[in-house]
Amino acid sequence: MEIEFRINDFEGPLDLLLHLIKEAKMDIMNIEIESITKQYMDFLDKQEKMNLEVSSEYLVLASELIEIKSKLLLPSNKNALEEEEKDPREDLVNRLLEYQAYKDITAMLHEKEALRKDIYTKSPENIKQYIDEVKEIHADVSLDDLISAFQKYYQRKIDNKPLNTKVTVKEISISSRRRDIKKILKNKKKVSFFELFETFSKEYVVATFLAILEMAKDKELVIIQKEAFEDIVCEVAKNE
Repeated sequence: MEIEFRINDFEGPLDLLLHLIKEAKMDIMNIEIESITKQYMDFLDKQEKMNLEVSSEYLVLASELIEIKSKLLLPSNKNALEEEEKDPREDLVNRLLEYQAYKDITAMLHEKEALRKDIYTKSPENIKQYIDEVKEIHADVSLDDLISAFQKYYQRKIDNKPLNTKVTVKEISISSRRRDIKKILKNKKKVSFFELFETFSKEYVVATFLAILEMAKDKELVIIQKEAFEDIVCEVAKNE
């Protein structure tokens, strides 16, 4: 099994070199080889003094830096006037630019991954069935009223810190929440809308809210609010 080697959180020699260049505020297109080679070698020397094993790939880059430094110290070949001499730093600069591009893309992908975790999707279905059936939830409670109450409840929970939350790999489905709500209504017959949210986590709250809407659409429960701003009550439908 391949083991990832790190020195002070650097993922490899190019990562270390890129860090030293940025710390020295050098132009990556015009690296001061003599200065950066000294910094690089000093860093590796410190690791050895602390009895930390230095990976061979770090030593390979060290030898490359010394070679580039020696080439720059040599006098230019005046006889090769017809052909422009290649800068010994060119290959290293290209590798550093390519590595920096990969680092930037990786950071962007991690950011998008974090944003994606806050998005919840539902399988596509014909929205007309909700438009046709939504009026049958209850004459005194519109869908907008229900969503507004849900948003206020959710914001109130967020404001009540600290939150007692825990990480779980168990998936909370809408169907499982429907079964749970049916059991609650079977015992109590009538319950506050907010009492159905027993646990406060995004997955649980979203699944519960969608389960209540689907049960109301399927006439398994009735949602009632007698007057504005009063508690919203869920009760077993008469046909159940």
